[in-house]
Amino acid sequence: MEAPKSAHTPMMAQYNRLKADHPDTLLFYRMGDFYELFYADAEKAARLLDITLTQRGQSAGQPVVMAGVPFHAVDAYLARLIKLGESVAICEQVGEVGAGKGPVERKVMRVVTPGTLTDAELLNDKTESLLLAVHAGPRNTCGLAWLSVTGAALHLAECPADALEAWIGHVAPSELLYSAEVTPAFENRLKAVRAATPVTLSVRPAWQFDGALGERKLCEQLASASLAAWGAESLGSAHAAASALLGYAEHTQGRALSHVQQLAVERDGELIELPPATRRNLELVQTLRGEESPTLFSLLDTCMTGMGSRLLKRWLLSPRRDRSQAQARLDAIDALQATPPGTTVAPWRRLREQLKNTSDVERIAARIALRQVRPRELVALGLALGKAEQFAPALPEGAALLAQMAAQMQPPPGCAELLATAIKPDPSALVRDGGVIATGHDAELDELRAISENCDDFLLQLEVQERARTGIPNLRVQFNRVHGFYIEVTQSALAKVPDNYRRRQTLKNAERFITPELKAFEDKALSAQDRALAREKWLYEQLLDALQPHVNALTRLAGAIAALDALCALAERSHTLHWKAPVFVAHPCIEIAQGRHPVVEARLAEKSSGGFIANDANLGPQQRMQVITGPNMGGKSTYMRQIAIIVLLASIGSHVPAAACRLGPIDAIHTRIGAADDLANAQSTFMLEMTEAAQILHSATAQSLVLMDEIGRGTSTFDGLALAAGIAAHLHDRTKAFTLFATHYFELTEFPADHRCAVNMHVSATESTKNGGRDIVFLHEMQPGPASKSYGIQVARLAGMPAAVVNHARQALEALEAHQTEARAQVDLFAAPPPEAQAQISAVESALAALDLDAMSPREALEALYKLQKLNARERG
Repeated sequence: MEAPKSAHTPMMAQYNRLKADHPDTLLFYRMGDFYELFYADAEKAARLLDITLTQRGQSAGQPVVMAGVPFHAVDAYLARLIKLGESVAICEQVGEVGAGKGPVERKVMRVVTPGTLTDAELLNDKTESLLLAVHAGPRNTCGLAWLSVTGAALHLAECPADALEAWIGHVAPSELLYSAEVTPAFENRLKAVRAATPVTLSVRPAWQFDGALGERKLCEQLASASLAAWGAESLGSAHAAASALLGYAEHTQGRALSHVQQLAVERDGELIELPPATRRNLELVQTLRGEESPTLFSLLDTCMTGMGSRLLKRWLLSPRRDRSQAQARLDAIDALQATPPGTTVAPWRRLREQLKNTSDVERIAARIALRQVRPRELVALGLALGKAEQFAPALPEGAALLAQMAAQMQPPPGCAELLATAIKPDPSALVRDGGVIATGHDAELDELRAISENCDDFLLQLEVQERARTGIPNLRVQFNRVHGFYIEVTQSALAKVPDNYRRRQTLKNAERFITPELKAFEDKALSAQDRALAREKWLYEQLLDALQPHVNALTRLAGAIAALDALCALAERSHTLHWKAPVFVAHPCIEIAQGRHPVVEARLAEKSSGGFIANDANLGPQQRMQVITGPNMGGKSTYMRQIAIIVLLASIGSHVPAAACRLGPIDAIHTRIGAADDLANAQSTFMLEMTEAAQILHSATAQSLVLMDEIGRGTSTFDGLALAAGIAAHLHDRTKAFTLFATHYFELTEFPADHRCAVNMHVSATESTKNGGRDIVFLHEMQPGPASKSYGIQVARLAGMPAAVVNHARQALEALEAHQTEARAQVDLFAAPPPEAQAQISAVESALAALDLDAMSPREALEALYKLQKLNARERG
């Protein structure tokens, strides 16, 4: 009976069932040598990938709209979609073709999303793809859980709601999960983060954010009865985030993450705070233009392995306030640089040679656990295990960190031998292509291969035999994939064909035949090929089973190799760039002798532009602020940034670009540098400047390093000067942070006269004798005292400003300077506001800070606004 026109074809009915389980994900549906997309998915993919949109046949009375990509080129298409923030469900054929009626059985094997990448072709060797889940918990707190699917550690944290943006910036995830039932205000906050940071937002059902379920999942993941050993038993909001995180990761990979067996709990106060503005302004991993080089990380990263590079980047972006870890790394670098008696080569040189071409053991171990590892990766793993045995004996003695790493560098017993005997030295790229399992590993497979490999000998013998028997000299016995084995006879010799030949195919000038003997061999040979391929697939799965118990040991080994690689890179950088070890002290200070900006110095060396001018810096209890003046292009910003970079490098346990460095406790590095706007969030240049400055004033402490560059330049002269004076006074009098305050307001050079912990510094410059003494020469040296001139007109001339404009500006400047004394109002910029004004401000701010905006209804928010208005009016009335 014919199916009704409204019914879908069997294949489209299968597709619709699979698509219903992944409604918001592009479904790549495997059909032969292509992955096909249908209907809305096809239209979207055609637009995003610029591929052809077609129609083929009908289903349920409607044309089937489709688009496809070749399976052998799928990685390139996946990379483009992931970069656009899309997710893709990979649907494979899992049944045997022709095994039953209807379409071959298919199943979604995994889902590829921006935060759950595992394919080597889609991952940057030096960058982690992180998945973060955020849960809006009670009492205005947020729970966070994050991981890299190809890593071994899961991280938990809890933070106040107003610190969420900073935490997201710290984690820098590729994909962020949140509940479908968050408040509109919370969702808008996340969307604002997305506008500033390239992160994909993924909404998940609210029931997945279950704290009790998350705690059980974490205990199962860690094979522990409780989370007390990690200090994580009371983090209910983080447990809820972990529940959604692990569920989503398992859903995308199609299995549990058995390799994730480490837990790290991060708490406020453990890390040195590096806000997004600081990462951006110091160009730690990206330039201000969004490029990956030249940055501090690109200069540091001479690692020989991808896992070493990723670890070094984590160190750079996550310095700890506690100095024990940094000191352990410094001790290890010293040991790596010390030349042992009787040798002429430092250990770091030999170790870097051994590390060269070592495969990414961390990611290979993860792909083994996820059963996604490819044959050639297993060969690379075997070679890496052979190298690992050489690392521990080559490590120098005398550093506790190196001794700890040596204990972790023992390859799992029997793992290398298993890989060597099971996998061919040069296997096929994919298991489905065959030619992966080594000869001698399995007798049955060897027998099946022998049948296939003897085909050529059999065909040659049969051809000789049939030519002699039939008397047809040009008779040929051949094989092709479409028609199988056959005997080909030209038209001129057809009269000599024996009776036992059966016609298989007619060509223009020849006929092709089959004989009972050839047919029997064909069945045996083709069956042997299919059986050999099936046997290889089964043996490969057995190999993955045998490797599972080694995953944890491989992960530990990978961590030790990565740490060794990162330490050797820091040792190499110190030697090549002439850096020195910092010294940590308990009292508050930043003392730098002959400090240099490492990236600028390297760029000058590349351009042969002369040497970098080094400068000292001394900040301590009696000198907490430097008011820095001098011309644009003179080097004020470079000086400020180099101090921050030296502090950061010391804090991660690296040598620093200076002749000497003594560093006291540091809890944060804050920067307000440069002019920019955020028009997407309706923030002008000045508004963004004030917002960032306010965040610094609220966050900085006496142990913070603060860089303020040209604050107040985005408004009128008097407004800007007044704000700059107020901000400087707050940082000096109340915050007491180590502050580098660069300004063009010469009125601020009077600040140190009334503030005993502030000093004037200036970048030296002089006017040359050329062009009537109107050119400027930058000396780039920091000297005590205020600058004598701004040299703005000279800088404008160097920039190529027309001579008429320069001359007009010079005349106007002379006129302004002549009348400046008469026009200046006598105002004390640095006088503290009266006590009652401070009380008014603090009371309103206190009431505002106490509001839990995410927990309030619109009516409650309106009532709170009225109360604030009344409070403000009462205090001012």
